[in-house]
Amino acid sequence: MNQEKQHTNKINRSIIGSFYRAFKSFIIITPMLLGVILLLGLFRVFVSKEMISSFFTGNIILDTFIGSIVGSISAGNPITSYIIGGELLKVNVTLFAVTAFIVTWVTVGIIQFPFEVSIFGKRFAFVRNIVSFILSIFISIATVFTLLMTQ
Repeated sequence: MNQEKQHTNKINRSIIGSFYRAFKSFIIITPMLLGVILLLGLFRVFVSKEMISSFFTGNIILDTFIGSIVGSISAGNPITSYIIGGELLKVNVTLFAVTAFIVTWVTVGIIQFPFEVSIFGKRFAFVRNIVSFILSIFISIATVFTLLMTQ
């Protein structure tokens, strides 16, 4: 019985420790999320729905390519890409473009390219980014088609 009580106490400590780490992570991420929300608010004021829609044609391949380019150039935390992607969906940007944007945001790093070259070398960085860009287009199209087939 004593051994069972020790085991229960150990589990309780690990659960409390997990909640503490999750809370600490949330506190660290909160300023970044607030910054993104504020930037999106400014973006909505200065960039109209028509301006955003003019970039995207409704063509699956072209929209996916444009979303991939924008995601490749952008840099940031994956969490913020979901927020931005949600805002793009609200202004009727196709799911293909938004999915491509999110995939390239995470996998392709034009902004981080010089740093990646200094660590891994020019050839590796170039090949990795090109392959990631090309695969992101196929992955986003496959993801959306899979999603549409399950509905």
